[in-house]
This record gives sequence, structure tokens and C-alpha cells, in this order.
Amino acid sequence: MAILYIAPESSPLVHAAAAALLYLHIGAGSVGILSGAAAFVFRKGTPLHRLIGKIFVISMLIMSGIGAVVAPFLPTPERASVIAGILTFYLVLSSWMTVKHKPGQLGRFDHGLLPISLSVVAASAYLFWLAMQNPRGMLDGQPGAAFVMFLIIGSLAAVGDLRLILNRGVTGATRLARHLWRMTVALFIAANSLFLGQPQVFPKAVQKSGVLMLPGLLILALLLFWLGHVSYGAFKRRRLHKPAGLQGTSA
Repeated sequence: MAILYIAPESSPLVHAAAAALLYLHIGAGSVGILSGAAAFVFRKGTPLHRLIGKIFVISMLIMSGIGAVVAPFLPTPERASVIAGILTFYLVLSSWMTVKHKPGQLGRFDHGLLPISLSVVAASAYLFWLAMQNPRGMLDGQPGAAFVMFLIIGSLAAVGDLRLILNRGVTGATRLARHLWRMTVALFIAANSLFLGQPQVFPKAVQKSGVLMLPGLLILALLLFWLGHVSYGAFKRRRLHKPAGLQGTSA
């Protein structure tokens, strides 16, 4: 996130508040990335994993909330950061609520998710269209591909929200997958916002090496691994519970 511009004649209190917001945003984002990485390491469902998960949720909500609110007021407004902040906030909160609810339970909060995901889709499509009007395919210094990514993620989330409402909740592997992919994609957005969105904070040798792409790629690889693991586990359970008369039959 760029530095929030404050007029020199503003009071020291205003300058202090702006600095506090910046440091809180950076600090929360750093804690979010570190705790998100740690959540992959510790065994799922253990007290330590749950504690790290709570730290991740709180830090990511603070980071994304500040980013979404402050981005329109930067010297050069960053509309991509607004979408990224809203989408990350939404993904983390909806993922957390998925595991807070009992399996097959649908709360009042869940009905408000679909309008948010649809709004992200509409805003991303519009901003991508604006970027395409630029000969360089850019908007606010961001490539149009960034808005395509938000459009795809928002669309997948909207489909999931619609299924959640129609099915009156989610259970089993579907519930776990919903929690997993939303948390991981939120971590992916946060990591790319740091490593690819703020390359100037790293040494020039690191910027030119291509290393800054690795965290995002690693997160995607972990997401694919765990989604595959969840799907395979669900498949095995279905096989175990298949009626005995159907075991071993083939067409």
C-alpha cells in the first residue's frame, strides 16, 4: 500500500493517525502471511492449528479492511487495491464462518455473502473494461489481468455462495473444501500484494531474480494438494460405505 498523503499543514494528530494506519496495515499483513504459512505446517484440527487460524483471521481482516478503506484516498487512487481488500476480507470471513457453523447449518450472515461476491464480480468486470480502454491495458498502474483474476475468484465464490443457500448449508468434504480454498486464496492475494505488489521493499537483485513469484506459486501448489487430499479422502469414505452388493462390480 502506498503512503497515505496528508497535507503538511494538518495537525500532528492526523499525521500520527495516518502513520499508525500504515504500520498497522503492514504489521497485520506480515502476521497474516506468517500465520497462514504456519497453518499449513501444523496438524489440522489441533488446538495449536485453531489458535494460529484465529490469529490469521484477525490479522487478515485488519490488513484487508485498512487496505480497502484507505486505497481510494491515496494520492493516486488504487481501485485494484479496493477490490483486493474487499475480496480478501470477504474470503477470510466467509471461510471462518463456514467452520464456525455446524455442518448443514445456514445462518443469517450467509445470506449476505452472495451480494458481496456478485458485487466483486461486477466491479472487477467493469474495471477490467476500463483497463482495456487504455492502450497499455492498465488501470491505476495495474494490468488488466489483475481484474481478470478477481473476476474469476469472485465468480467461483458466487457459485459457492449460491450452492450454500440452495442446499441450506454444506457438510463433509464440501464444507472443508469451502473453508480451505477461501482461506488459501486470501493468503495468495496477501502474499502477491507484498511480493509482487511491493517489490521495491526487496533488494534489486531479488527483484530481478524471479524469486518474488515463488511464494504465490507455492501457495497455489499447497491449495491444489490439500483440495486433492480432501477429495481423495471423500472418495475413500464413499467406497467404504458402498453397499456390499455393489462392491467389486463393473460395467
